[in-house]
Amino acid sequence: MDVKELSLILKATIDLNQRTEAENKLAQIHKIIGFAPTLLQLVMSNELELPIRQAGAIYLKNLITQSWIESEPEPGAPIPFNIHEQDRGMIRNSIVEAIIHAPELIRLQLTVCVNSIIKHDFPGRWTQIVDKISIYLQNPEGEKIYGALLCLYQLVKNFEYKKREERIPLNEAMHLLLPMLYNLMIRLLPVQSEKSVLLQKQVLKVFYSLVQYVLPLEIISKEVFSQWMQIIIQIVDRMVPPEANAVDDDEKPDTPWWKCKKWATKILFRIFERYGSPNNVSKEYKEFAEWYLKTFSGSVINVIISVLDRQRRKEYVSPQVLQSFLFYLNQSISHAHSWSFLKNHMFGIIQEVIFPLLCHSDIDEELWETDPLEYIRVTYDSYEDLLSHKTAAQNLLHSACQKRKQILPKTVQFLMQGLQMPNADPKQKDGALCMVGAIADILFRKELYKDQMEQMLFTYVFPEFNSPCGFMRARASWTLSHFAETKFQTEQILVEAVRLIVNSLLTDKELRVKVQAAISLQMLLANQTKVQEYLRPQIKNVTLEILNVIRETKNDDLTNTLQKIISVYQEELSDLAVEMCQHLASTLSQVLETSDGSIDDEYSITAMSLLNTLETIVSVMEDQIQIIAQIRPIVLQVAVHILREGVMEFYEEALSLMYELTCKEITVELWTVLEILYEVFQRDGADYFMDMMPVLHNYITVDTNGFLSNENYLLAIFNMCKTVLTVEMGEDPECHAAKLLEVIILQCKGRIDQVIPIFVELVLQRLMREIKTSELRIMCLQVVIAALYYNPQLLFEILNKMQLSLSATESITSHFIRQWIHDADCFLGLHDRKVCVLGLCTLLLQTERPPVLMDCAQQIIPSMILLFQGLKRAYASKAQDNSDDDSDDEAEVSEESDGPEVLSTDEDEINEDTEDYLESLQEKIKKKNFSAFNISSEIKQEDDDDDDDDDDDEDYDPAEETPLEGYTTPIDEDDTDIDEYILFKNVLIALQERDPNFYNMLTGRLNTEQQKQLQEIILLADQRKSAAESKKIEQAGGYAFIQQTVPASFNFGGTPLGR
Repeated sequence: MDVKELSLILKATIDLNQRTEAENKLAQIHKIIGFAPTLLQLVMSNELELPIRQAGAIYLKNLITQSWIESEPEPGAPIPFNIHEQDRGMIRNSIVEAIIHAPELIRLQLTVCVNSIIKHDFPGRWTQIVDKISIYLQNPEGEKIYGALLCLYQLVKNFEYKKREERIPLNEAMHLLLPMLYNLMIRLLPVQSEKSVLLQKQVLKVFYSLVQYVLPLEIISKEVFSQWMQIIIQIVDRMVPPEANAVDDDEKPDTPWWKCKKWATKILFRIFERYGSPNNVSKEYKEFAEWYLKTFSGSVINVIISVLDRQRRKEYVSPQVLQSFLFYLNQSISHAHSWSFLKNHMFGIIQEVIFPLLCHSDIDEELWETDPLEYIRVTYDSYEDLLSHKTAAQNLLHSACQKRKQILPKTVQFLMQGLQMPNADPKQKDGALCMVGAIADILFRKELYKDQMEQMLFTYVFPEFNSPCGFMRARASWTLSHFAETKFQTEQILVEAVRLIVNSLLTDKELRVKVQAAISLQMLLANQTKVQEYLRPQIKNVTLEILNVIRETKNDDLTNTLQKIISVYQEELSDLAVEMCQHLASTLSQVLETSDGSIDDEYSITAMSLLNTLETIVSVMEDQIQIIAQIRPIVLQVAVHILREGVMEFYEEALSLMYELTCKEITVELWTVLEILYEVFQRDGADYFMDMMPVLHNYITVDTNGFLSNENYLLAIFNMCKTVLTVEMGEDPECHAAKLLEVIILQCKGRIDQVIPIFVELVLQRLMREIKTSELRIMCLQVVIAALYYNPQLLFEILNKMQLSLSATESITSHFIRQWIHDADCFLGLHDRKVCVLGLCTLLLQTERPPVLMDCAQQIIPSMILLFQGLKRAYASKAQDNSDDDSDDEAEVSEESDGPEVLSTDEDEINEDTEDYLESLQEKIKKKNFSAFNISSEIKQEDDDDDDDDDDDEDYDPAEETPLEGYTTPIDEDDTDIDEYILFKNVLIALQERDPNFYNMLTGRLNTEQQKQLQEIILLADQRKSAAESKKIEQAGGYAFIQQTVPASFNFGGTPLGR
């Protein structure tokens, strides 16, 4: 195919009327050898129109990113297409030149191609890229240098986050290229043209990417680093030419000069933060950090102060540069050496830089007046917060006041002067209160200030709730929220605080003030228990107003406030529940019903919060049957819309809603949703199976009769589990699928004989394929054990009929029982151990025992002793958890706490998480002759000769309980009559009476310790039986007092078992 013919096809893709036919044609011809190089040739042709070249570049980018490497086909799928190596070689030979000569729009697509090629072919098949870059870097033409830098940037980006040992190919390349970059910068620095500065910026981007995650000291010696630091400091300090500042302020950050400064300051901060702070670095950078701190602290801080002085004198400094400066100074506060250069300037920076930055600005005022919703979005957007130089200023202020002496008292005095000034500018008052809020947590913990906080709020914050300036009313609410943890000594002041906040929410005409009032109210509710009572009389009006504000603003933080209120005032809001759900559903529909059916990024978090709030309402009202009946259709409509329309971003939330709706009752409408869940599973693959699991569990356990009333329900869930267990989606989903099968068997005991064979066959087939984790193996075994417990005769019939690829010398039954007993130590948690014990007891009681039981007899009781020891710890842990839930005490800050320790002038802050600090602690432990121990868990092999095969089960770790423990069955209920201890004792008694020979095989080889442990299990069985009987008597109106004794005549080896 020639370029001309291909250009006509690409031109047709731009025409809506011809697009489909043209795309089909491309799909037919793109696999032809020679297509990709021809496409690149077309993209490089200056004779063609730019839109055609751009369409070609996009198609080439997609082709390379999707089809560059040879990939293995999925089972049963056709062999995927990949670009032929002949074509790949031609593209590698030409693409650097294509980038050099391409216009900007096309260059962007081609750099993505280069990135993808480097990812797969460097260094193996494409070492030549380094040679090409080196040649063009030395070329005097700016365009060729720029193209080479773009390619080099893609090369470095490919290794940016890789570990040191994985970066060897990059380091070898940079041995050649880094000196060239330095020489290039030396040539460019004297030239202040726009092209020169753009090239400088691109070099800095390469350098930043090179050192962002790993500092390659093998190629960046102290001498080399010093040279680069001189360049970077020079760029930071140099003046911007007048023409760069001739544009509007909002356009200045995008000019080459300020972009160049941005990357220079990012490098300064990143180096200091990651490699230059001795107490915060790993051991490999320790020497470098100490050298950096002593060598560069003074020069860097001096240049930062110089530029900040220009900012003070109202010269423009871009927000990004300012933010990096503030970050750097914040880091400097923690180190005595860098603090020595900063301390004489710090208070001046607070007065002259931080304070003006935190004042309500003209830009803020314009946004406040012209676009209230955008103002709210920017103010409460966490991502915007990360990028904000105002946030960086607050953090710097906080660090200085917290860590260095004399800064806090000076700052407080400065702020009080500003607040006390008569007729002060409201914008300056706003800045002062912003600073007060920023250091609030320091003030209310300091002995010197904490008793004055109430009066400060009463005198300087409360009056601003009546300010004619809306931004000051919002600032008053904001400041009050930062003092929500204050221990109020005067109750009336707290009452007044609540009154002012509520009044702002209910009566203020400014939407922005209402938003802040609602958020502040949440803070007070969370930290001041008395507020709950103060707010109770107005809670309905407050709730309705918050709902209105949520509808107008779609603000995520407000949904958190609403959730808090709903959880606190369940009773008071019960009659509002329906109206709240209608409000939330209406607001959510506004978010979901966008013009193209997609969800805007800025609203997606809000939509999730709205769904979570609906879930909260359903959860707290679950016992209000009449209210739930009215809420259910509203909430169900929301969940069904998300599932039916395939809005996958919110599947997790929709399924959580479904879980809450199905916890108590499964109505006719809810049964229809099971069909929708099955459709979602089939349509969107099984990716959401684990998210569906809690809902599916409810369908099985909450209304078992309804579940079994329609065989399609059971068939649908089985088909889901079968898909998960056969398609190899990963062992975690497979564990969940096996668990669901086990739940069905235990929940429907005696009622589903017809499906037990397909359940057992499915899990045994999975056991015959490779399994990497013990969790999945145990879960599959557990399904078969559950089937044994369900009906042992039925299971043995199934196993005898099945023909699986096992050794001809061993039956399926025998193989299963051997694997089961061998893996007994792998059953963890309460439920799994209980099922294992119940299964073994059922097996032992069989009159026609499988022959393999005789071979394994001596292993069975020791294995069961191990299981019972684990059960004892599991029950104890469960009791402890219940006790902890009953006494859920929240840790409070001690009144005597004076906050974090202030550092002396010559003192460094210690980061207790650093490698060196932990190593020093370890050395101290060794010197004190302390010994440490690790709790580890491993599966012992049969041929281990160690005496402590059960050590891994010795210390109960709650972490051994997986989330699957939460999917309960009838045997897990607190009031169940199925007690594994009592059953075990009864089985032993029955065996001793009916089959003493087999009983002797089970118990005759027990050692003294095992006999003692078995006695303890029997005692515990008696205690549990007596406790159960006492509970029944107590429930009937009486109580029994039982004297417990250990059975004295229990012996091993065939003597009578005392009862």
